[in-house]
Parts: sequence; structure tokens; C-alpha cells
Amino acid sequence: MENKHEQGMKVRRSVLGDAHVDRAEANKTPFDADFQQFITETAWGTVWSRPGLDHKTRHLLTIAMMAALGKEHELAMHIRATQNTGVTPDEVKEVLLQVAIYAGVPAANTAMAVAKRIYKELDEEA
Repeated sequence: MENKHEQGMKVRRSVLGDAHVDRAEANKTPFDADFQQFITETAWGTVWSRPGLDHKTRHLLTIAMMAALGKEHELAMHIRATQNTGVTPDEVKEVLLQVAIYAGVPAANTAMAVAKRIYKELDEEA
């Protein structure tokens, strides 16, 4: 079996895309190198690599949690990455409606604005 870092990089690249991971790696410094290793091994190499849920389901859950917690930067990154996991805009819309009920309308309103911005950028890039 591959080590957690190698497995994590493989999953991280498949979800976030090579360009994002390459930028993150290029911007890594001695200050955050340990953190980058930690998230690669733990989030991507352990949790995202588990067999219990497919990547699409994990991605929908991640989007819901980022929206509920108001983590706009991470939410934008994950909405952009939906093009790699097969999550559709309609599925994101449904997740954000669910967030409105269980985490509050203000959180969902902010997340909707982030999603609209990212989908507009993706359309312009296409």
C-alpha cells in the first residue's frame, strides 16, 4: 500500500486539480510545510481515501460544511473543484438550500454568492 502522503497527493490532485496543487506546492514555505504535509496525509490520504463514501459524496459534504461554517475561501476552492468530481451546479444549489435550513439563511446566502461568483468565473474561462 502506498504511504499516506503519496495516496493523499493522488486524491488531492484528483479532487482539486493539478494546477491548484502545483500552486500550493510552489507556494509552500518552511513555515507551512508541516501543515501542508499534515493536511495531505490526514485529510486527503486518510479521510478522503476511505472506501465508505465516494469522492462526489465527500465533496458535497465538504461544500455543505464550508458553507455552514462560513469558510468562503475554502468554499470557493471546492466549488471550483466540482468540475473534477462530477458535482453539478444543481447539486450545489440543493446542498446550499439544505444549509439554509440547518445552518441558517445568512450562511447559505453568503455561500450562494460565492457559488454564483465561481460559476460565473468558470463560464468565462470556458
